[in-house]
Amino acid sequence: MQRKYSNEHRRRLRSWLAALAVPFAGWAHPIAAAETTHFKVGISEPVNTVLALWMAQAGGLYTAHGLDVEIISMNGGSRGARELQSGRIDAMHVGLSSVIRLNQDGGDLRTIASLSNVIRFTFFTAPGVKTAADLKGGVVGVSTFGSESDSTATLALARLGMKRDDVVLKEYGGGTRRLEAVKSGEIKGTAINEPVASLAREAGLTAMVDLAAEKIPWLFSSIVVKASFLQGHSDMLTRFLKASIEGNYLALTDEKRAKEVLARQTSIVDPKIIDTSYNDFRQQSPVNLEPSKAGAQNVIDRFPGLNSRNVDDYIDTSILDGLKMEGFFAAMERRYVKR
Repeated sequence: MQRKYSNEHRRRLRSWLAALAVPFAGWAHPIAAAETTHFKVGISEPVNTVLALWMAQAGGLYTAHGLDVEIISMNGGSRGARELQSGRIDAMHVGLSSVIRLNQDGGDLRTIASLSNVIRFTFFTAPGVKTAADLKGGVVGVSTFGSESDSTATLALARLGMKRDDVVLKEYGGGTRRLEAVKSGEIKGTAINEPVASLAREAGLTAMVDLAAEKIPWLFSSIVVKASFLQGHSDMLTRFLKASIEGNYLALTDEKRAKEVLARQTSIVDPKIIDTSYNDFRQQSPVNLEPSKAGAQNVIDRFPGLNSRNVDDYIDTSILDGLKMEGFFAAMERRYVKR
C-alpha cells in the first residue's frame, strides 16, 4: 500500500513540476528526446541576422528536436566557410559569395536556407573622409576576402564612381573590429550591418553609401552545409531547420523576448540600438528562411568566368521544399501568426 502511494505521489509531483516549469520556460517546447546530437554552426559574427538561431537555442527548440547546438563566432564569413569545407563545423551562417568562391576552388558547399535575402550593409567612412576623392588610395576594410563585406564593397565603391583598384582592400575581421579601425582613422572605410551600423551612427561616422536602403536582392546571410553532409545527414538537418524556422517565427512575433536575446548575444545595452537592430531584422528576415533565387542570381552575376552559373549548383532547397509540402510552414503560421 505504501509503495502504491509513493508511486502515485511521485507521479503527481512530476506533473506539478512540469506545470511549474511552463511559466519559466515561456515559449520553450518540452524536450522531445532523451539523447541529443551535438551540432556545430558557425556565424560570421554576432549580428542581427543570427537572431532566428539564437531564439531557437534560447527557446529550447533545438533540444526539443534532439540537437545540442553550439553556435560559434568565426570572425568572418569566408573564414567560417573554409572551416565548414574542412569539416570542422557542421553548418555556417554566411552569404553566397563565400559559397561561390570556395566551390570554384573545388568545394562542395550548398545553401539550404536564408536568413536575409537583401544586402544589409552601410558603407561608413573615417572622420574627415567626406568624398570619393578623400577615400581614394586609402585602406578599405573587409571581414575576409570573398565575404559579403568584400563583394558588396565593390558595389559601394561603384556608387561613388570608384573601382576596387582605387583603394587598398585589407582583411580586418568582424564588424566591431572594423568599426574601431574606421573611428581611429586606421582605415578609411568599411561596410557594416546591424547592430554595428547603429554604433557607427552613434559615433558620428559618415554613412557614404547606404546599400541597406536600396533593398538589393542578394543571398546576404544563409545557412550553408557541405553537399556530402546534406546527403548523409538529411534527417539531422531537417530537425535543425525546423527549429531554426520556428526560432524565426518566435523572433518575429515575440518582440520583447527577441530584443532581450538580441541584447544579450550582441552585448549591447542601448535600447535605441537594439530597437533599430530588431526592426532591421524584421524588415529583412524571410519568414520561412526560403532563399531568393533573384538574390542568388545577383550574387552569381558578380563573378565572371564561373564554372557554372546555374543557381541549383549553389542552392539546395530540398529540405525546405519537403517541409512546405508536409505542411510545416502552414503549421507555424497557425501557431504564431495572429489572425
